Amino acid sequence: MKILVVGAGATGGYFGALLARSGEDVTFLVRPARAAALRERGLRVVGRDGEWTVEPRLVTADELLVTADELREPYDLVLLSVKSTGLDRAIEDVAPAVGPDTAVIPLLNGLAHIDALNARFGASAVLGGVAKVVTTLDDSGDIRRLAPLAHLAFGEQDAAAGTVSARVERIRKVLEGAGIDAPVPADVLTAMWHKWVFITTFGAVTSLMRGTVGEVYDAEGGPALGPAVLDEAAAVAAAAGHPVPEEERAATLAVVSAPGSPMVPSLYRDLAAGRPTEVEHLFGDLTARARALGVATPLLDLATLHLRVHQRRTAGA
Repeated sequence: MKILVVGAGATGGYFGALLARSGEDVTFLVRPARAAALRERGLRVVGRDGEWTVEPRLVTADELLVTADELREPYDLVLLSVKSTGLDRAIEDVAPAVGPDTAVIPLLNGLAHIDALNARFGASAVLGGVAKVVTTLDDSGDIRRLAPLAHLAFGEQDAAAGTVSARVERIRKVLEGAGIDAPVPADVLTAMWHKWVFITTFGAVTSLMRGTVGEVYDAEGGPALGPAVLDEAAAVAAAAGHPVPEEERAATLAVVSAPGSPMVPSLYRDLAAGRPTEVEHLFGDLTARARALGVATPLLDLATLHLRVHQRRTAGA
């Protein structure tokens, strides 16, 4: 299978490295600075269970366009792993690689990107995707694997419950052959909603209080925050027709209500480092949908405002 991975950060880089190591035909579309680092060091995955490196095949994109003639033919599969702030640029960069038989799986959280991809490539080309990994990009540009999780749930947007298309089955075999857990949910859009509930709850708790999960929970009054934010996010999902099952609510609470936990999401790390965040894609879109559905979300609204103020500050820096 001919695979293009757009982005080579902690998520896309990790999945792409696993696929390349398994012998698949993988190319990474990256910015020139990332390409230079990868050419110098290779795409390296490090962790407590050892380290390994693949020599990636690269094409580069500058601020204006993909380097001429580097993407001349369609790919079978495109894994789109970029920040939402770079989505519009990535869509234009990757367009030459998307043909009539190409499957595009975005690895972003939230749902607004599905609308953008559908508008550009057609809904039949775009699959839903939910990625779960515990990785980060370190100062050397290596992918640091903090836990063995490599999970990519995906499926057709309009698949009937219990059905799996031929192309999804083919992609699943390729992913599983690379050591990636690749389930096909009964309704991939519902799975995306549930991940959105998790990530906004996790992000709101830590960003509002500017602390780790444990620092928030261990403070007086802290244990009440996680459940309250989760109730709001889950109410939006339910109103949209995607209620969160009790077992998933319990799993989210276990993450955001853990005494002593050092955990923070990538959104919080961006916030703490003074970098832009995905506030509009994750929070602005969710709270706008809440208003349209008549769901009150005062804590999520406050988190959104907090992140918007930060965003304006970083834009003016």
